[in-house]
Amino acid sequence: MRYHPFVLPFSFGLAFLLIYTSIIWIRWINRLSENDKQLLRKNLFSFNTLAAIREVFMESLMHRKIFRKNVFLGFMHMSLAFGWFMLILIGNLESRTYTAGRINPPYFPIFFKFFRHDLAPLKKLEAYFGFWMDFFLLIVLLGLSLAFIKRAHSKVLGIKRTTKHIIIDKIALTSLWFIFPLRLLAEGFSAALYKTGNFLTSFMGDEILSGIASPTLYLQAWWAYSIALGIFFITLPFSRYMHIPTEILLIFLRRYGVKEKEQHSSFTKIEINACSRCGICIDACPITALPESSETQSAYFLREMRYDKPTNNQNESCLLCMRCEEACPVGIEITRIRENERKEYQLFASESYNYLTSPKNAAKGKVAFFAGCMGHLTPGVIKATLALFKAANVNYTFIDEEGSICCGRPLMQNGQTDAGISLRQINKDLILNSGAEILVSSCPICTREFIEHYVLGIPVFHHSQYILELAMSKKLSFRNNSTKIVYHDPCELSRGLNIIEEPRQLLRLAGELIHSPENSGKQQSLCCGGSLGNTNLSANQRKSIAENTLSGILSDKADIVATACPLCKKSLACSNKNIEILDIAQIMLEALIAPKFIPENTVESTKMESNLTYSPEINSIISE
Repeated sequence: MRYHPFVLPFSFGLAFLLIYTSIIWIRWINRLSENDKQLLRKNLFSFNTLAAIREVFMESLMHRKIFRKNVFLGFMHMSLAFGWFMLILIGNLESRTYTAGRINPPYFPIFFKFFRHDLAPLKKLEAYFGFWMDFFLLIVLLGLSLAFIKRAHSKVLGIKRTTKHIIIDKIALTSLWFIFPLRLLAEGFSAALYKTGNFLTSFMGDEILSGIASPTLYLQAWWAYSIALGIFFITLPFSRYMHIPTEILLIFLRRYGVKEKEQHSSFTKIEINACSRCGICIDACPITALPESSETQSAYFLREMRYDKPTNNQNESCLLCMRCEEACPVGIEITRIRENERKEYQLFASESYNYLTSPKNAAKGKVAFFAGCMGHLTPGVIKATLALFKAANVNYTFIDEEGSICCGRPLMQNGQTDAGISLRQINKDLILNSGAEILVSSCPICTREFIEHYVLGIPVFHHSQYILELAMSKKLSFRNNSTKIVYHDPCELSRGLNIIEEPRQLLRLAGELIHSPENSGKQQSLCCGGSLGNTNLSANQRKSIAENTLSGILSDKADIVATACPLCKKSLACSNKNIEILDIAQIMLEALIAPKFIPENTVESTKMESNLTYSPEINSIISE
């Protein structure tokens, strides 16, 4: 027998899924830009395709990125994806071997134990097939158990919150939870009635179902299994599980060089549908620490982007710290999507800043220093940076000494593109007119904006990089005073520009660098809460985030918290934690061995912003 009506729910569901997915894939690809289509055609028969296949195996099946973050979550996702894949693969090999290579209907391998009870034609292979089919079914059931625990008590698996699902997700999730227990039940009845199966299904049949097994219950179990599969397949395209086929397409396109654009595109649709709403980004989001936070994190933002439009609260309540993007196992360009969505709500026009005139040209110099808006709000950072330049005899010019015009990034982050571009041009003219060969900024926000969006034709450095370069070239010398320093990575510097090691190298010249706790430094650094990308948070809410960040990075051994961003310095200093918050330039200035030698005992401790004091020799450099 090769057919029974109970296979219809499965067959109909599978046909619907394949047809719908094919149509939507064709539509997405057809609506890609012409440049993206060229990338696809160019790379289709290249090594990038092999790399994409490997990535699909490692990420879509094995879930390597999730494993690296959390072993239990990694096993849960891997067991369901890879385990199910292996059941399908081995099931097809088994059925093809039994039928001597004949091509079978799609349902035949899935329900093989129903159609074939006499497995003698498989001879010795039957034991091997039976063992591995039962083994991977057990793996899937273990993963399913972890998924159930995660839903009920997520903290057991190391995740603070799970995603709140909409109705279609709940239907798909419920059907998924039933599929594999029903498979075990159906194959258990087969084992009880026909003495088939291996260690798991035989145990189910002989020890649990033997007393109640009957042809009626046997058939009902197979019907239930088929119906559960059919419901899951039909609901999949409209639920969070659309990520399963979409992630595969996303991986290939990304390997071919397709990226998110400056505005929403067909690729945006692909990225949004590739979100599994796994909830990993919820724990990563600093706003989650606020008691009043509710469905504003990236998982919910992307969900609303897919089905409708995100609310203003969801759209604006984001620090744009990119922590969710770093945590996302799929690698969705969440920040760019959110910035593009904000462009839908223009607050300023390009002429909004026409009243601004180009500031007076700065003096000529080989090195242009740009403090930026936040730099001018933390004058101690400017004073320390320029003092180090003077000590190294750097031929510099202070570009925005008479007052800063914003670099434009905060406007760009809030979707105000035209207004941001008008500010860029003023700054660009100012920098180029200085004749500088190098641009240095103490603000990571400005530094990233200069690197990514200004076409200056000169190298751009963050001040931590440039000061380190001065030290490595022996233009500056520092004494290590054994101060215990814990370093806070600014979001724009670490995740935005991947500048991670240079600040640490520099700080090691001045003191002992204390490692911050796991998941709080480098690419996983905690946001200070002061981001200019959020227009919804109150001052008290930002202060709560800053205090939570300090709690996350502080070590009992630390004397000083160092950062390399004036915005972070200002935000963290507003918390109630009783510890000094200093910019990296201030720490290095305190440890500076001045060109005319300073006795070690003459350097006083660095104080807070308004009370900064240095040795007389260094003060003379500052005041020159």
